Amino acid sequence: MALRIETFSNATGGSSVFKAAGHPLAAPLAGALVERLEAAGPVALYDPYGHLGTFAELYDLRGVEIAGLYVQDVDKVGSELLGHAARPVTELPSGGARAVLVAAFDADRPAANIAHLVPAGAEVLSFDAIRLPAEMMSDRRNYLAGINWATNFVFFRDGGGRHTRLVTANYWAAYGGKAGQRLWCRLFDADGAVLAEWTDPMPEANATVVVDSAAVRARFGLPEFTGSLFIHVLGAAGHDVVKYALDTYGDGPEELSCTHDANAWPADYYAGVPAPRDGERVLLWVQNSHPCAIPAGAIGINPMGRDDRFAAHPHAVPPFGTVALDVGALMPDIRWPQQFEVVAGRHFVRPRYEVLAASGRTRIAHANVERTDTRPDPRLPQLGGLMGKGFILPAPVLPVDRFATTALPTPMARSQAMLPIKALLFDATGRQVAEHRFGALARRDSVALEVDAWMAETGATLPSGRGHMEIVYDWEAGDQGDGWLHAIFRYEQRQGGHGAETSFGSHIYNTVLTYRNEPQSYAGRPPGLTTRLFLRLGRDGHDAFCCLVYPNSTPWHAASETDLILHAADGREVARVRVAIPASGSHLFRASQTFAPDDLAAAGPDAYVLIRDLTCRLFGYHGLMAGEAAFSLDHMFGF
Repeated sequence: MALRIETFSNATGGSSVFKAAGHPLAAPLAGALVERLEAAGPVALYDPYGHLGTFAELYDLRGVEIAGLYVQDVDKVGSELLGHAARPVTELPSGGARAVLVAAFDADRPAANIAHLVPAGAEVLSFDAIRLPAEMMSDRRNYLAGINWATNFVFFRDGGGRHTRLVTANYWAAYGGKAGQRLWCRLFDADGAVLAEWTDPMPEANATVVVDSAAVRARFGLPEFTGSLFIHVLGAAGHDVVKYALDTYGDGPEELSCTHDANAWPADYYAGVPAPRDGERVLLWVQNSHPCAIPAGAIGINPMGRDDRFAAHPHAVPPFGTVALDVGALMPDIRWPQQFEVVAGRHFVRPRYEVLAASGRTRIAHANVERTDTRPDPRLPQLGGLMGKGFILPAPVLPVDRFATTALPTPMARSQAMLPIKALLFDATGRQVAEHRFGALARRDSVALEVDAWMAETGATLPSGRGHMEIVYDWEAGDQGDGWLHAIFRYEQRQGGHGAETSFGSHIYNTVLTYRNEPQSYAGRPPGLTTRLFLRLGRDGHDAFCCLVYPNSTPWHAASETDLILHAADGREVARVRVAIPASGSHLFRASQTFAPDDLAAAGPDAYVLIRDLTCRLFGYHGLMAGEAAFSLDHMFGF
């Protein structure tokens, strides 16, 4: 029961149709349009661009008397939708319609093209009836332009001493965004009811944007809530992706986690959700991202690699509602290090999961989109002479005297039947000290690698006391690979027991040769050989920290030339520190130990650090430290 809507593909990018049709402001207008169609009598549905199917998935058209379905593309003649076979639009005059729906935005042109075919006296309607106000559009000439739909969902809750805080920067202004940019927000409770709605002006270019649940609750006098915050950047430019860091923090220091943006395009599947240990609960937070309910039984989980063991969520989820799926209750016999695949059916954006430990501590992390469009690439095993290590998945090994580090490889594409991989362990100085060969892991295999045990077995040491690992392909173990390596990385304090985890995928790093879209560049064509990362600083005694990794697919510069640039909340540069990270090495730093106290004081609250390097591509992980009580960690984003 997956939604048959186009959301995102790596070939065409993100779709705006479902965003425009399903926007919270469009939903009541769409309901009124459906009522008009129901009252209009026999309605001819003209679908010139193939957008009608998405609308019909989001809104119930069963009460509309349909006179016929018509298309302009002759290759679409005979295709079926809503129980009707598509006919050429030239047959519209003979259909007996009393109304015509032109299933398009910016419908003047397609409507004019068929004006001579519309039956006399028939009312002509279109999706322009559900348009958002023009002042909300960045590109008013093309309603479906991606830049008009810089939207995202945020897991948002406040209550019981627990809060959430979104932090990003106005990077759209730096891309040429015009004055008057605004942030439109609507907060939904768990049942999808609207708790609050507001529009705030965006700050100046590169200034910090903060939305804090405690402040929102006080501003609108709200009760405790758990739900979804929908955000829409008005006046966006250059980038239609809304990136943010999301901190979950508490009145006490023990509550602390961080994740990042939810990815605005709902997917068919997600993966990277760990099974609970004995004594733990794992809650999967599902945010219905559409104005239609998720039917009972439409979503659920499989043990990874076991499609035959689907466990469905037995209840419907209301439009824009939020629900927690207890994966242990749905699948009580599955335990860590096993992991789950989430069957999402394009109903919701990338979900977060929450681990509730037996100690009472919690941690929140995110799943990742499991791709349905990749296949094993037979060329990858042959590229070693050109691309060296090729695809690398780097992750920190935090100071071993204070933290235990574990990696769990995760299939992240439906086509991945086998993963021939190995792990390489590096000291912070860039020296490789150990190798672990997983062999060729089958899809259903879940094999966790504990760094403590790895080092004990190999006799390896980390002279710096810290470093990083890289998961790469092992072509001696097998020849199936698609470049889409993923893993869950789990970190646990040796004292106190607080934990954090993150997951990410591989890329090719720091080689001038390109293969397909790698080394990836977010701001232009590959190769991506520079760094621009955002590190938000903490509030209320939380100290921001960051681990920067300098991975190399082929030999590159011996050391990085990395600037750590402290900015005040208004975007002003306050201080700058340069560090040199050795090739294949890493750099772990804390804001309080990197910048002078006077500079941090001058930067003030909601300051951030921009990590900039024009010589190489770094990968980063960031978090907050609450003294020795707790910490958070996730991978970073750039813009």
